[in-house]
Amino acid sequence: MTHFDLAIIGSGSGNSLITPEWDSKKVAVIDGGTFGGTCLNVGCIPTKMFVYPAQLAAVPGEAARLGVDQTLDKVHWQGIRDRIFTRIDAISAGGRRYRAEELDNVTLYDRHVRFISEHALETDDGQRITADQIVVAAGSRPVLPDIPGINLPQVHTSDTVMRIPDLPDRILIIGGGYIAAEFGFVFSAFGAQVTMAARSGPLLRALDATVAERFTEAASKEWDVRLDTQVTALTENPDGSVRADLAGPQGKTTLDVDLVLVATGRVPNTDRLDVAAAGFDQRPDGRLAVDEFQRVLRNGSPVAGVWGLGDVSSDFQLKHVANHEARTVAHNLLHPGALRASDHRFVPSAVFSSPQIASVGMTEEEACADTEARGVELALAVQEYGSTAYGWAMEDTTGFVKLLAEKESGRLLGAHIMGHEASMLIQPLIQAMSFGLDAHTMASGQYWIHPALTEVVENALLSLKTGKA
Repeated sequence: MTHFDLAIIGSGSGNSLITPEWDSKKVAVIDGGTFGGTCLNVGCIPTKMFVYPAQLAAVPGEAARLGVDQTLDKVHWQGIRDRIFTRIDAISAGGRRYRAEELDNVTLYDRHVRFISEHALETDDGQRITADQIVVAAGSRPVLPDIPGINLPQVHTSDTVMRIPDLPDRILIIGGGYIAAEFGFVFSAFGAQVTMAARSGPLLRALDATVAERFTEAASKEWDVRLDTQVTALTENPDGSVRADLAGPQGKTTLDVDLVLVATGRVPNTDRLDVAAAGFDQRPDGRLAVDEFQRVLRNGSPVAGVWGLGDVSSDFQLKHVANHEARTVAHNLLHPGALRASDHRFVPSAVFSSPQIASVGMTEEEACADTEARGVELALAVQEYGSTAYGWAMEDTTGFVKLLAEKESGRLLGAHIMGHEASMLIQPLIQAMSFGLDAHTMASGQYWIHPALTEVVENALLSLKTGKA
């Protein structure tokens, strides 16, 4: 049995915990998957590296509306794929090499691991590890629904679909969340015929209702969207394609496709860690229970020297949240007498589809319940991209900004943007919420460049009609 000062399970955001303060201590990094974690290898980074060329491929269709004739000659799938993963794989290999070979105080275990007690671990090849401090940053993995034929080789998840050898002509996406929306855009822009089967409607139903409804309307013009539809079976055809049996509002139907992408969500990897052996608490969805300081809980109380961060414990499956929590843990490991809490008040998210979506704070439904419970009034504004000069230039008919605020104080409760570069337009609203800037002061207390698209945010703020105005 080998003892360490610090053992980190997971090489994603957990890898950033090894700061210079640990140079004189023994550290173990344990990861049986690809070094670097989900975001680097199969998540946000490679997916967005596919989204950008997809945006370029979609330009001719947009340009035609504005009187510019352009053509898309060819999408070189293999070239795009290889450009992306040549870079990704090199970063992963370099990070692994640095931890495994270049740091004398760090030992890398390329193994899956499970708990045998709160401070003891065992790898899948029988090696036992103990540590004074253990950080669980083991991430999550895609869910595979219980459908006959789900294990066919033509069926992929986000973990595998980006490395397929050729672009499929026809693809069925099972799911209606952000992963489905992003890959639906990528494959459609590259020329594939996309069918999306969502168990309920509308798409992106976890987001604000206005966003979900208007995105579903826009997506349905580009893809074959089947709402309230279940995939009941998948069967391989003699030519290598797949027949999908569907059950929906139109009854039972079949669909032949070349590839199936399962995008029905992700589950935390706690089940693979045997956290029950250590007696750790879990949330109803399987996440490892932690407190505001990221300390793992047992019977509701923190376990000394055991921490959790990222997808394995957070209900935000977002890299920027994992990084924030890693900074919290990094501080708390070294300053046990001055713990810091993670700040999850205003966590933004984005969906890099077409149109793009960004959100922060409460949905309208949540804001209505919140203000009613507190006995205050809700202010709401929806501003269309097409109401601004830049929106006129784009002839935009889908983009909008939706803001929710406490009427008397002008304090922003939520912001939701759908349209061109929504993920960038929302940033000043995140800043305002984080630092307590009310809507009126934010709108009137600074210059807004004319005729930049940011004017749609300015006009939405002015339209809120709060007590501060």
